[in-house]
Amino acid sequence: MGFFGTILGFFGFCFGTSIGLVIGYYFFIYFQPTDVKDPEVCPFVEQDSTTLQRLLPEIPLWVKNPDYDRIDWLNKFIASMWPYLDKAICKTVENITKPIIAEQIPNYKIESVEFEALTLGTLPPTFHGMKVYTTDEKELIMELSLKWAGNPNVIVAAKAFGLKATVQAMDLQVFAAPRITLKPLVPSFPCFAKILVSLMEKPHVDFGLKLMGADVMSIPGLYIFVQEFIKDQVANMYLWPKTLEVQVMDPSRAFKRPVGILQVKVLRAKKLKKKDLIGASDPYVKLKLTGDSRLSSKKTTVKHKNLNPEWNEEFSLVVKDPESQVLELRVYDWEQVGKHDKMGMNMITLKDLTPDEPKVMTLDLLKNMDPNDVQNERSRGQLEVEVTYKPFTEDDIPKEFEESNTVEKAPEGTPDGGGLLVVIVHEAQDVEGKHHTNPYARLIFKGEERRTKPIKKNRDPRWEEEFQFMLDEPPINDKLHVEVMSSSSKLGLLHTKEILGYIDINLADVISNKRINEKYHLIDSKNGIIQIEMQWRTSS
Repeated sequence: MGFFGTILGFFGFCFGTSIGLVIGYYFFIYFQPTDVKDPEVCPFVEQDSTTLQRLLPEIPLWVKNPDYDRIDWLNKFIASMWPYLDKAICKTVENITKPIIAEQIPNYKIESVEFEALTLGTLPPTFHGMKVYTTDEKELIMELSLKWAGNPNVIVAAKAFGLKATVQAMDLQVFAAPRITLKPLVPSFPCFAKILVSLMEKPHVDFGLKLMGADVMSIPGLYIFVQEFIKDQVANMYLWPKTLEVQVMDPSRAFKRPVGILQVKVLRAKKLKKKDLIGASDPYVKLKLTGDSRLSSKKTTVKHKNLNPEWNEEFSLVVKDPESQVLELRVYDWEQVGKHDKMGMNMITLKDLTPDEPKVMTLDLLKNMDPNDVQNERSRGQLEVEVTYKPFTEDDIPKEFEESNTVEKAPEGTPDGGGLLVVIVHEAQDVEGKHHTNPYARLIFKGEERRTKPIKKNRDPRWEEEFQFMLDEPPINDKLHVEVMSSSSKLGLLHTKEILGYIDINLADVISNKRINEKYHLIDSKNGIIQIEMQWRTSS
């Protein structure tokens, strides 16, 4: 009887359960609750304070904070690129983790650890606002609001002692506020050398985890523990001011650091051709290394009324690329009024020089460097020079990039007690002229004049040009005169040039601090500002 009672009880349970499900489904479908009301929809501005407080975390930052910009364009770009970004990021993760796994698994007697599946899913992250900081340094700082509710599928399989275990991560949610810094900005693509990433607050991380098909996160207390543990670990590694640094390129190549010194001794010239109708010519020689417009030129003294002058003057030029740079030598006839006449020129290719070996060369002066120009067949005299290329040793060449707030040493050949004054003209803002605005910066220091390239029709020009002055002693009592000028790009105008503003900078602070990078208000300008960086480099 006990057996039959069990059988009848089992059938009675199944029958009762089926009847109960049918009745419950009937009541659920045909009977609606009477206390449910339709939701009231009203404009956002009409919400009460309690509702606004509850909705505040969901409001994008570009709505709450005017410093943040709306970047829907970036979200659309990422959404379009996500299938390709997914594969590229996953491939990078595999390339980074495989060597680390291969190095660690022997310590734990594990046969292998492999990715059975690795994909970030079909849902890309979204950015709900971005704030950009502007500084006087060569860097770009961005703070973003990141939210990612993705559907990644990451399955890692481990084999040990003939057994296999799989761990699957899925249903990822990440809310973070990263700060991304691109520095230093360099004049070579992609225009920055490093990416620095920091977190401005602890991130929110939520995900599902399965071990051999079982939901591990359903274990009581484990979910909270794992979530807080991940938050703390990530915060300890990357919470600001700690950073994750990603090297993009070698900035020393982008900046072309000095690799040597070219010593030039201008000896003499012979049989120069007379340029003046009355009296003899007044020759001098101008020297310059090609390949870098920021490098300064050198000049000899003027030898008055002499067609066979002797100078015996020595100069040192900084070499950055001996394979491509050329020493350009031009002989001019000095004029007290008007333009100086060119008497001839020639060039010396640096790659043809033997390092550390002095070489005396006699150069035929030419009208230009065009070998097909028949005017070069005419004799214009000769120039005799002695050149020596002295490359730096391996210890002298900087191996790594120095941060923008540090000052490198002056190159070899710097006078004892003196140094190298480096002036970098970054940019100007709100400069305007009465007749035209084609601004360029003009520097005057110790009688030498340097100019940046003009930028046409621009009130906020960015030059980023560097100028160097080799000095025998620190310019403690000297001033640097900087003018922002505008020249007309059209001929026939009455006002061809005008001053948009100027500033005189005392150099005492540069000598004491080694480096300053400041913005100066231009005198005789309504709102004009110019940013200039100066460095004082010595051999010590």
